Amino acid sequence: MTYLFLYVVGIILVWWTYRVGWLEALKTVVKVIVPSALIILFNIKAGRLLFKSPLVGLLSTLPTSIFIIRGSTPLVSFINNWIENKINKYDGSEVIDTDSVPLDD
Repeated sequence: MTYLFLYVVGIILVWWTYRVGWLEALKTVVKVIVPSALIILFNIKAGRLLFKSPLVGLLSTLPTSIFIIRGSTPLVSFINNWIENKINKYDGSEVIDTDSVPLDD
């Protein structure tokens, strides 16, 4: 079942990369992976305390997830800006705009 899930995710990533380009696809993956990893790490660390009682665990999962997603927004934007700067490192260079003149004149 895990392989099927990973296969579907891989197909979706390839399709998304084809649709919007690899830079935007990479930014989207970062937007999804960073908060998800932080939520998983939080649940691993706090799981012993939160999930002793299933009711407390269910009631606390959604608010903590929303808090972590909103809290990770600066980190995600920092990573996306870093990716953008690495890819477009030549945007700040000066470009001289010239006109072409035919040789017959």
